[in-house]
Amino acid sequence: MISYVKGILSEKFTDSVVVESGGFGVEIYVPEVLVKSLPAIGESVCIYTFFKVSEDALSLYGFLNRQDLDIFKKLISVSGIGAKTALGIMSALDSFTLSQAIVSEDIKLISKAPGVGTKTAKRMILELKDKISTQDIIPREYGGESKIIHTAAYDEVLAALVVLGYKEFDAGRAISSVEDYEDMDAESLLKQALKKLT
Repeated sequence: MISYVKGILSEKFTDSVVVESGGFGVEIYVPEVLVKSLPAIGESVCIYTFFKVSEDALSLYGFLNRQDLDIFKKLISVSGIGAKTALGIMSALDSFTLSQAIVSEDIKLISKAPGVGTKTAKRMILELKDKISTQDIIPREYGGESKIIHTAAYDEVLAALVVLGYKEFDAGRAISSVEDYEDMDAESLLKQALKKLT
């Protein structure tokens, strides 16, 4: 398994790049939008990869962060979605938007991606909704790219709310929207989070 490729960016194409590493030129298929985010040719780059073995080819698919790689792996686990279709989806929708669309069951938005019809969008939601974590969704809505601070109280309250019947996504969103939640004890945080949910 090739976890990532680090080296000099030597070529850029519409849907792939070549990275020179250890004397080899490694071709990596990437979402079209990623090509625009890469540094100039001749500069160093690190691309996280997924190595796919098929009957007629050995292919590498790459992303600039592990979160995008994780979403890609989830997509190709859905029946009927291959690696090329997954790249097309990720060119149309970034990982945050796609994750939010899956959790909120936004069939219309998902269907805008190339190669994805209503049936495929419904299948994606059915197979992936429970696999999307709050960490995949909340950072954009609360604090941009910042990560949720998982204190002991946060995890305890999240588990309690799920036991009470709330969805993990809704519970996590409520907790993280409580002001200074990272400084609160579990009992106080639970009370405040419940107010957000009612």
